[in-house]
Parts: sequence; C-alpha cells; structure tokens
Amino acid sequence: MSESSAAPLTPITDRVKEAMRVSLRGCDELLPEADWLKKLARAEATGTPLRIKLGLDPTAPDIHIGHTVVLNKMRQLQDLGHTVIFLIGDFTSTIGDPSGRNTTRPPLTREQIETNAQTYYKQASLVLDPARTEIRYNSEWCDALGARGMIQLAARYTVARMMERDDFKKRFESNTPISVHEFLYPLMQGYDSVALKSDLELGGTDQKFNLLVGRALQAEYGQEPQCILTMPLLEGLDGVEKMSKSKGNYVGITEPANDMFAKILSISDTLMWRWFTLLSFRSEDEIAALKREVEAGRNPKDAKVMLAKEITTRFHSAAAAEAAHEDFQRRAAGGVPDEIPECTLSGAPLGIAALLKQAGLVPSTSEAMRLVEQSGVRVDGGVVSDKGLKLAAGTYVVQVGKRKFARVTLGA
Repeated sequence: MSESSAAPLTPITDRVKEAMRVSLRGCDELLPEADWLKKLARAEATGTPLRIKLGLDPTAPDIHIGHTVVLNKMRQLQDLGHTVIFLIGDFTSTIGDPSGRNTTRPPLTREQIETNAQTYYKQASLVLDPARTEIRYNSEWCDALGARGMIQLAARYTVARMMERDDFKKRFESNTPISVHEFLYPLMQGYDSVALKSDLELGGTDQKFNLLVGRALQAEYGQEPQCILTMPLLEGLDGVEKMSKSKGNYVGITEPANDMFAKILSISDTLMWRWFTLLSFRSEDEIAALKREVEAGRNPKDAKVMLAKEITTRFHSAAAAEAAHEDFQRRAAGGVPDEIPECTLSGAPLGIAALLKQAGLVPSTSEAMRLVEQSGVRVDGGVVSDKGLKLAAGTYVVQVGKRKFARVTLGA
C-alpha cells in the first residue's frame, strides 16, 4: 500500500486516536494498522458504527477467563460505539477447526453443538453488553450455499495459499493425513466475514491464518477487506502453559466466587501484570501507576486483591467478591469457611485416603497419600501425618490444601 493510499481521507481527531489506543491495548497484531485508522476516522466522521466480528465454535459448554481476553477487547470496542457481532459457529463446528492440530479434529454432532451453544452466549454476556450485541449463527448462510455454492467458494482460494498455513505444511511434510474437508474450515470462516460485511475480525494468535482468509475472500467478493486483530493466548495459573481445562490451570467464569478469588490470588506477582493488561477494565494509566507503587514498596498482594475483586465482581457481584476476600483471609488464618459441603459416609473405621476419595476431595487414594506426605491434609484443624490413619464414627471437618473443605459424618 502506497503512502498516499494509506493516508486517511478524514481527520484523525483525538477520539479517533483514543479508539486506536484502545484497539492496540494488549493486542498481538493489528493488521493493517493504517487501514484500521482509516476505518475509525471514517466512522467518526460519518457517525456510522463499524462492524466487529468474533466467531466462536461451541466446542465445549463452558468458557474460562482465557476465552474472555478477546471478549474484553470486543467490549472495549463496543463501549466506543461500534457494533459487535457474536458469531456462533454452529455450521463450522460440524467441520472442526484444524488450527494448531497435528491430527484431524473430530467434528461435533448437532446435539453437542446445540447443547454447548445454549450456554455460550449466556456466559459471554457477562462481558459483552447484550443490548448492543448482534448474535448470529453461521448456519444462516452456510447451509444456504449448498454444493454448488461451496464449489464456487472453493474456486476463489488456491491450494498453494492453503498450504502456506503452518499446521497444514507440517502435517504434509511429515506424511500426516490432511482431510479435504479441513481446507473448507478457513474458507467457511472467511465467508462468514463476507456474509456479515465485517470491518474487523478478532481472534487468538492461533487464528491469524483464518482471519487473513476472510480478508482475501472479501476482496474476491468486491468488499472492502476487514482488518484483523489478534489477542495473545492467556497463560494459566502456572504462568507457563496457556490456560486450559485439560491442564487444570484455568479459572472458569461460572465457578464459585470463593474459588475464583482464591485462584486469582495464587498467580505469581509477575503474571499478575499481564493479567491486568488482558483482563482488567482499568485504564493503562491506572495500571502503570499501580505498578509504580508496587515497585516503590507497596505489597504486590494489594494489587492482586484488586484484580481478584474486579474479575470476581464481573462474573458474580461486588458483594460476592467482598465475601470471597473475607473467606480467603479467614482460610489464610487457619479458619473454616462459613459454608462448606457436607457428606455422609459409612464404613467406620475408615482409612484417611478412602475417606478423602469418597468425600470427593481427591480424585484417587494415591493422590490422597501424596497429599498426606506433603502435610496437605487436616482433620479438625490438625495436620494428618499418618497415611494409615483410620477415623472412627463421628463428624469431622476435613481440609485438603488451602481451599477444599468438607464436613464429613462417618457412620459404621
């Protein structure tokens, strides 16, 4: 793009500059920046909102806060007055997204898709403003394409360009099978942008290729190509691996407030600042000022509590966040939460490992033994050190780690 063609035709006002700054906050890439600035300036001059698209395949019924990194960006752009389109990929889910895969992804059944889609938007609405969100399903236009339309769409993109995609290239070079239907996924995601006349599409860094296909197809169909904005994949509680339920390093947005609050307080002081940038709605100036205070000697835990309260409030309420903070302080002081699960077991005298497993506090007796060895088990406040301990009939408050409690009534 030449310098003259890249120059916006409308004034770059302070509001446009602020919108650009909001767009860039925490993002991995914004392509092409000059085109997005031009779109923002035009929208400001004409009062016409831009159309901003996020597509999510309902591959699982629940969302964790890692998924909300992109939703947060949508909300920020929504608050600037633009139209956000929450696109549920009920059609593309039947193909299966090959992004980052070294094997063919099994497609979901229609029943799985419908079940997951029911909860997806409800959970996303905890971040987005439902009154200003357009909800669409890509089966609206994908089903209507039919075989003839699919072939005509496929004619607009070459195999050579498809093989530029990193995961396809690696699988081809290693003789790992690639099914022809997998080529259809980026095409269909790109066609979504044509159908919706998208100005900007958001996604994780792993979606860059698919987003660029959307740009190419819009040009093929005579539309102004969308810009693309990719957001980083959020590291989980361990600060190393990306947040994932399968890795157990996640914070679910529907889990209890006390658990959410405690998990956020468990992250490292270093990871905390990245989470502030990607998850907090505080301004960058506020975050920078808070970081300077910590560097000058303020306890980093103060900042972490602020982050935990903000996120817990978003997905629960301010009252729940405050109660979670009090609960955390009580546990840290060795106290027992006001409300803990209760269960009734039989078989007294019962070994401690079997009791922990049957009470649902550990997944296995071997894990129970390991925790006893590490002094991670308490009964009525006392640390259990004997793996052979057997408990007689009675009622006990059993604690595993810092956060898991149960009031167990054990009978004969």
